[in-house]
Amino acid sequence: MYSPEYVQTSLAAAMGLGFRPPMFRRNSYTIGLNLLLTYPEGCIGRCGFCGLSRQRQIAAEKRTFIRVDWPTYPLGEVIAHLNKNGKELQRVCVGMITHRRAFDDMNAIIRRFRQESDRPISALIAPTLVRDLSRLEEIRTAGADMIGVAIDAATPELFDRYRGQGIGGPHRWEHYWAAVEKSVQVMGAYQVGVHLIVGLGETEQEMIAAIQRAQDMGAHTHLFSFFPEAGSPMENHPQPPYGQYRRVQLARYIINNEYGRYEQMTFNAAGQVVDFGLDAEELIQYGEPFMTSGCPGPNGRVACNRPFGNERPGQPVRNYAFPPEPEDVALIRYQLQEYTQPEVQP
Repeated sequence: MYSPEYVQTSLAAAMGLGFRPPMFRRNSYTIGLNLLLTYPEGCIGRCGFCGLSRQRQIAAEKRTFIRVDWPTYPLGEVIAHLNKNGKELQRVCVGMITHRRAFDDMNAIIRRFRQESDRPISALIAPTLVRDLSRLEEIRTAGADMIGVAIDAATPELFDRYRGQGIGGPHRWEHYWAAVEKSVQVMGAYQVGVHLIVGLGETEQEMIAAIQRAQDMGAHTHLFSFFPEAGSPMENHPQPPYGQYRRVQLARYIINNEYGRYEQMTFNAAGQVVDFGLDAEELIQYGEPFMTSGCPGPNGRVACNRPFGNERPGQPVRNYAFPPEPEDVALIRYQLQEYTQPEVQP
C-alpha cells in the first residue's frame, strides 16, 4: 500500500472519520485530520525518539507513531468519510516521512483534498528531501495554506545527536532552519509552524531561545512533550518534569502572542524560568497557554488538538485538547512552581 493512493491516519482521526468507534476521555474529540504518507519500505530517518525510526527494535507491522496505531486507508475513502462524517474536523495535515517519493506524493494528496473537500490544508514537510528549497512553492500551488517543519530539538548539539550524524541519520540542523526561513517567504508570516519537543536534554532557557528564534523568523511554535516509544533508542529516556513543560508552554504563549520576549525573561543557574518578565496570572487563570498548540482552523483557533498525544489518558494532561477547567488550572498553577531537575537518561 503506497501513497498517494493510500495514507495513514492518526487513531483519533480514524475515530473522527467514523472508521473506528469513538473513545475520547473528557469529550476530547479530535478536530484535526492528521495524515502520514505510507510506503512498505518505511522512513529512512533514524531519529532516536521516533516510532517510525529504522532503528526501532520492533517488527515493522507493529510499529506505532506517538505510541498509537496509525491505520492505513485508501485516500478516496478518507476524503469520502471526511465529507460525510467529519464535520468536526476543521483542518487537514498531510505529513511526509523521509522517503524519496514523499514530496511529490504529498503535493498530489494536497491537490486531491483541495479539489474534493473544503478544509484548509497544512503540509508537514521533511526538509531533507527538499534540497532545492525553491520547490516549496509547489506546496502553495498544490493548495496548502500552511507549512510545518518538525525541528524537534532545541539546540544543534541535540539535533545532531538524535536526528543527524550522531545517530547515523540524514537530517541537518542548518537545512531545517533554512527550510523554515524559505517557508515563511513562500507562505507568509505566521503561516509556518515549527515543532519542538520539550525534554530531549535541553534547558528551559535553550528551548525558549529556540521559540524566540522561530517567532522572529515569522513562525509560531507547536510544542510537544517527549514521551518514549518502546523499542526506540530513547525508550529509557524520561519525560520532562511537569514544571519544566508548564513553564515552557507559558513562555511559548507569551512569545507567540507578542506579550513579551525571551530577553525579558529571567533564568536561574539551571536555565529554569524564574520570571517571565510580566505578571502572568491573568494568562494562567484562563488556562489557554496550556492547551495544544498547532495550526488553526477557519475560526482562528487551534485545529490540531491531538488528544492525549503526549501522555496516557490516566495521567495528568500535558497538552489540553479542551479548555482547562478550574481544577485543571489549580493543578497547572501548582505544577508551574515545581523546580525539580530533569532526570538523566541511564
